[in-house]
Amino acid sequence: MDNALSYVLDQNLATITIDDGKVNVMTAALLTEFCHMVERARDDEAMILLRSGREKVFSAGFDVKPLASGDREASRALLETGVQAILSLLEHPFPVIGLCAGHAYPMGAFPLLASDFRIGVTGDYLVGMNEVAIGIPVPDFALRLAEYRLTPSHFHWSAALGQMLSPESALDAGFFDLLMEPDGVDALLEQSIAQLGTIDMAAHASTKRRMRSGVVEAIRTAARERLMPTV
Repeated sequence: MDNALSYVLDQNLATITIDDGKVNVMTAALLTEFCHMVERARDDEAMILLRSGREKVFSAGFDVKPLASGDREASRALLETGVQAILSLLEHPFPVIGLCAGHAYPMGAFPLLASDFRIGVTGDYLVGMNEVAIGIPVPDFALRLAEYRLTPSHFHWSAALGQMLSPESALDAGFFDLLMEPDGVDALLEQSIAQLGTIDMAAHASTKRRMRSGVVEAIRTAARERLMPTV
């Protein structure tokens, strides 16, 4: 990897920052490294803070070149690493905080949906799933994840119609749990990390595992049966 991801451990918190110097495109190599970092956080028995190092973008999502090229092998490899990245977050036994202050397109929005506590920052950017707008059917695993976290009406609006949402609408839809002004983010993070650090982690892991067993199995099944849907 070319340092598009960084991992910083501070006591019980692992901060994973994505910054490729551009728009944080999710390539197969980046997603593979991301999975390794989540596994590292598990070994460190640490909560995760997932954030972008770019000011105006969280992530532009999947690298669309393999998906649009017709190269099924490259497309499958990319989607498989995407599934593994999502599952690694869903199954992380410690709390995961997602912080979004910029554009989050499909695979950029999925890590937010897989996080435990999602903080959006007010600003001029969009969040959502625009696959159908660019001619790519939404993968079944992504549908199962979005169905798990989004409100029913916003699930259809986002997935079937490809509508991208403002931060305020993303909060209503279920991409975020809380929306914060930029000058209040650091204090909120400090407070949230401190509060989450007081919960019983074994109880958290057990409860989350049982709560998410259905969506985890649905994502695994969808990935096995039809990773690449056709138009």
